[in-house]
Amino acid sequence: MNNRANSSLISAIAVTTLVTVGSMTAYAETWNMPVPYGDNNFHTLNHVEFGKQLERATNGEITVKVHPSGSLFKHGEIKNAIRSGQAPIGEFLLSRLSNESPVFGMDSVPFLANSYADAKKLWDIQRPAVEKLLESQGLKVMYAVPWPPQGLYAKRSIEKLDDISGLKFRAYNAATERLAQLAKAVPTQVEVADLAQAFSTGRVDAMVTSPSTGYNNKAWDYLSNYYDVQAWLPKNIVVVNKRSFDRLTPDQQQKVMFAAGAAEARGWAASQGETKTKTDGLQENGITVAEPSDALRNALVEIGATMTEEWLASAGEEGKKLIELFNK
Repeated sequence: MNNRANSSLISAIAVTTLVTVGSMTAYAETWNMPVPYGDNNFHTLNHVEFGKQLERATNGEITVKVHPSGSLFKHGEIKNAIRSGQAPIGEFLLSRLSNESPVFGMDSVPFLANSYADAKKLWDIQRPAVEKLLESQGLKVMYAVPWPPQGLYAKRSIEKLDDISGLKFRAYNAATERLAQLAKAVPTQVEVADLAQAFSTGRVDAMVTSPSTGYNNKAWDYLSNYYDVQAWLPKNIVVVNKRSFDRLTPDQQQKVMFAAGAAEARGWAASQGETKTKTDGLQENGITVAEPSDALRNALVEIGATMTEEWLASAGEEGKKLIELFNK
C-alpha cells in the first residue's frame, strides 16, 4: 500500500471514530412525561423545573415535555406506559401500586408517619425496597415527593366517627378504600380530575386528601368542612424506563440523577410550604377549617392502628423489618 492510500485509510478510520464517539456523547432526545395533576399543582411545577435544569445541564441533549392532567395517559395507565416504553418517564402516586406489594403502600398507613420528619425517615427506609421492586419491572426511580398531610373534607360537620358512617367516601388507593370501610362509609373510586363533578352530583360526600388538592380543585364550590387530621403524607414517585436511561451516556446519566436529586429536595420544601398556604386558602374561600375533635381523632388513630396491623400481616418479614427500622 502506498503512502497516499495508507493516509486515506487512516483518515477514514479517524472520521468513523469521531462520528461514533460524537454520536455517543451527543445522544439527544425528548422525554414526554405524563403526570396526573394540573399545570398549577406544585408537583407538576417541580417536574417542569426538573426538565429545565436537565436541558440546561445537557446543553439541550435531553429535553422533558411535561403533559399535565392525565392528558397523555390517565393516572392508572402511566406506570405501564413507562414500563412498555410508550413514555420514557412519568409520575404516579406510589401507593396505587400497593396491590402489587404492601411495600408500595407503606406511606399511606394512617398515623404511621404523619409529619415531614417521619415521612422523610420512612422514605429513606422504604426507598431501597421500592427501587428493587421497580427495577425488576424495568423501571428506575428518579425522585419521590410527598403531598401535604392528608385532611378530612366533607359536605357537613363531622364531630365523631359515626358522622362518617354511611357517607359515600372518595377512595384513590387501597388505603383510603380500607379507611372508608373501617369507618363504615361507602368507598367510591374518584380521580382528582373528577372531584367537582363527583361531589356536585352526590356521587361522594367526603374524602381524605391534601389541602393542595382541595384548594387546586376549588373544594369550596361543592363542600363546606375541612378537618386538619394530618393522617399521612402519601408520595408521588417519578420513574424512568430503564432501557431509555441505559441508552444515555454515563455523563448524561449522571446529570439526570443530579437533576432528580435536586427535584426531590425542591419538592419536599415546596410540599411543606403548600401545607399552610393552601390550608389558609381553603379558609379564605369559605371552607370551615378546624382541628378534629378528640373523639374523631381518637377513632381515626384506632383505625390507623388496625390498618398498621393489617399491613404488617400482609407485608410479612420484609414489612416487619421495615417497621422495626422506622421505629428505632
